[in-house]
Amino acid sequence: MATAHWSVPPQSHEQAALCHSLTISCPQPPGTGELRRRLEQVGELADGVLWERRTRERSTAPAARRYAEQEARRPLRATSGPRLRITLVRHTDDVADLVLVASRDALSRAALSDLAGFLTGGSLPRARRHGTPRGTGGAGAAPPAGPEWGFGDLARRGHVGAARFSTTVRENPVDRKLLTSAAAIVLARYDAEETPRIALLDSDAAGPHALYTYVFKYDEALSVAGFLAVGPETSEPAGEPATEPGGGPAIALGMVFGEWDEARRYHPCLAPVFPLTLQVEQHPDRSWSGTCWYDEGAIDPRIARAFTDQVVHVAEWLADLGESGEELPLSATPLMSAAHAADIVRRGATPAIAATPTAGSTVHGRFEDLARRHPDAVGVTDGTRTLTYRQLDEQAELMAEGLRSSGVVPGSTVGVCLERDAILVVTLLAILKSGCAYVPMDVTYPHERLRYTVDSAGVRLVVSTVDVFPVVEGVRSVPPEELVRLGERSVPRGRTTSSDENDPAYIIYTSGSTGRPKGVVVPHRNVLALVDGTAEDFGLGEDDIWTMFHSSAFDFSVWEIWGCLLTGGQLVVVPFWITRDTGEFHALLAERRVTVLSQTPSAFLPLVAQDRESPAELAVRLVIFGGEPLDARELLPWFARHPQAECRPINMFGITETTVHVTAQTVTPEAALRGSRSVGRALPGWSVSVRGPRGEVLPVGAAGEIWVGGAGVALRYQGQPELTARRFVIDPVTDERIYRSGDKGRMSPDGSLAHLGRIDSQVKIRGYRIELDEIRNVLLGAPSVSGATVVVHHDESGDRAADRLDAYVVLGRGTTVAGVAEHARQLLPDYMVPATVTELDVIPLTINGKVDVARLPAPTAPRPAETESPDPVGTGSADRLERDVLGIWSRHLGTRVGPEDNFFTLGGNSLLVVRVLAEVKGLGAPKIAVRDFYQNSFARQFIQLVRERMTLASDAPAAPSDEREGRRR
Repeated sequence: MATAHWSVPPQSHEQAALCHSLTISCPQPPGTGELRRRLEQVGELADGVLWERRTRERSTAPAARRYAEQEARRPLRATSGPRLRITLVRHTDDVADLVLVASRDALSRAALSDLAGFLTGGSLPRARRHGTPRGTGGAGAAPPAGPEWGFGDLARRGHVGAARFSTTVRENPVDRKLLTSAAAIVLARYDAEETPRIALLDSDAAGPHALYTYVFKYDEALSVAGFLAVGPETSEPAGEPATEPGGGPAIALGMVFGEWDEARRYHPCLAPVFPLTLQVEQHPDRSWSGTCWYDEGAIDPRIARAFTDQVVHVAEWLADLGESGEELPLSATPLMSAAHAADIVRRGATPAIAATPTAGSTVHGRFEDLARRHPDAVGVTDGTRTLTYRQLDEQAELMAEGLRSSGVVPGSTVGVCLERDAILVVTLLAILKSGCAYVPMDVTYPHERLRYTVDSAGVRLVVSTVDVFPVVEGVRSVPPEELVRLGERSVPRGRTTSSDENDPAYIIYTSGSTGRPKGVVVPHRNVLALVDGTAEDFGLGEDDIWTMFHSSAFDFSVWEIWGCLLTGGQLVVVPFWITRDTGEFHALLAERRVTVLSQTPSAFLPLVAQDRESPAELAVRLVIFGGEPLDARELLPWFARHPQAECRPINMFGITETTVHVTAQTVTPEAALRGSRSVGRALPGWSVSVRGPRGEVLPVGAAGEIWVGGAGVALRYQGQPELTARRFVIDPVTDERIYRSGDKGRMSPDGSLAHLGRIDSQVKIRGYRIELDEIRNVLLGAPSVSGATVVVHHDESGDRAADRLDAYVVLGRGTTVAGVAEHARQLLPDYMVPATVTELDVIPLTINGKVDVARLPAPTAPRPAETESPDPVGTGSADRLERDVLGIWSRHLGTRVGPEDNFFTLGGNSLLVVRVLAEVKGLGAPKIAVRDFYQNSFARQFIQLVRERMTLASDAPAAPSDEREGRRR
């Protein structure tokens, strides 16, 4: 397919879109005087209408053709000038090109052709003028905005591309209807959420009669024959015609049909009227050829070429289908050949990086190798305890011996429910050394969720501290220090349990749509592939200092722990309360000189604000974003203090089922200004592709489900073979095992992936993966609840800290909203408990039987009567401090707060806590730790705490004058 390009200044785009041109080759060109006489006969002679140009080339030279083409693409001036321009381009061999450029509202294509014929010796043309041009104002309008799937480059606005295409001569020829229908099918695949609409531009008509908008009743369950029989349903365009380029047309595709004439080159528009404007002309042999005109500011050239190729492919497929179209559904229509689809899939894969020959094949084997080579390097620290690689390895080996002595056999699962500290890391390594898989659980989880997890994973021993893990029949809870004692008494020591790279390393439980979490089984090889695939590009090594910020039950911790310890880095385990206090966390980053920081975007934003206020200098060189979509614009304040040359932000897309990370994209200041949604290309060893509902490969630009293949694909869901079979499938294109992610995305022409959220009811809030159906099923399990739904509330300002879950329930007699909320708290972790529970008489449904979110009322926040305040604290009268604190709470929670309200019951979260404490400090109060806030989360309690701290501060004795002077110095 050939392509051509030229430029149209944005301020001239509308005028160019309203013009068309016709070029005729004249072997025996008329003289200038003859042209003038003929123009007088048709009343077209006026100043500025007739021009003559000479080239220094023979007519057969490419340069001569280009010159004529330039004249044919040069639009008329603004509305005050003539509506016609005629240029005779004479070449050195006495051959000329006659170029006519006119406004479509002044002369139709037929009138233009008749006039050209008369000027070159034909008969006097029939009157085909259109009269006064209409709607040609606004010459400063910009080129048409492109669809999201177009991936246009704004820096290329005004650069017009022309992609050529053609059909072949076949037994069952393609006709105009098949071409239009094929274009509708292709358009529907690119934008599945929109009804395909195509504008047909009639170059022989003017004004509102020049445009017909075809709306296709597209249903993939319909048979191909049924779709073609129904055909397009014509609808008149409302308001201004869609051909007005300055109006930001909603229609992505326009088509212009005509007859091929080798001697007459016709351009229906001198700038694209629509983002994609297809000019199609039929040849005498009933084949078609054409040009796709597009503005590169709206459509990437590669997508324009692919789109037109697919229209031709589908049209020819429809023509050859014959009677079999009665049986085949529209969903069976192939947009491209199998070879082309396979090529798209190949482009989404990145070759793996080979591991070094000496590297171990298991996580603990790789660690042991590093411990032998760098025994005295610091491996892990938590602020109170520091262990070198040798000490970490020895402690883990003792604990592994203790596990063996406790009856744990290789291949079994061992639960871990510990606070975040260095001993947690020792325990995880010990479990791997014993030949087992670890099952991490957060100490804050409700007991019922902990019981379900150990039962589902087949856990018989849990490493946990006293009084943390609930009593579960058949499950022993053993503290880590007891395992160490058992290991010290065990003989012989240092036994190595043989493990295979295919053995499970861990099982992490994520939210599940059935109402119960689902366990993802990940083998050793996947973790090693993740480290090997990132170490070189990220420059990971023994000079790096990492943080373990996240819970071990969140798979981001897999990256933090093993990404650090398998590349020789130092791991700083961040205590829970410091992760909740942005000021203390920033101070820790500065004090420990942390170089590699992993964060969800929601957690990072408060850190950016803290960094602007803190004089402490950070040493962070890599910021790894994951867990939720990143709005790159939010990084602009960070770039102001941390240039990209010093700190590299990397946006990563990933899923627990594909081992934490799948893609990586370095975020530049330019990308941040654009608000880029790119998550980059697949990591080495991984592959990504975008598929339709039946697994068909979608073209570049089209939105669909992200399928992930390669080194990160997990083994299975624990104990759920049916779910495993549905989500872990064999790819019909590559015959490789692949994971259907349920995430929505589109591939860009450069092979990078844009992440567009979820297809199903799964959401991400502050990095946590949540299945709304799991919460709904838990609510339905409460006594006398007959209906329930859960929605995500996004703050209008876009502030993710204010995102919350709102639940709506239909209650029977004897059940209260407070009782339902308490039921949810007993089964769900804090981040999944709805911030509000609102009672309804009935859940509103759409005509399709789905929840009608638009008809759900504003949520009802729990009031004091529905909460039980522990040991109410007297606050005295409603003085200024009380009013100020309640005002701060109300503003951040988005609801009126009373003295008896609980911050977290009203939808508060850790990010809002940090903001509230910052504002309270502005009232003149001393610094209040996040831990103190959590322990005084009722408004009355917190106000009393602030009052007491302010009193203590005011009663403190003043420093001696010499001490004050010393501080000043």
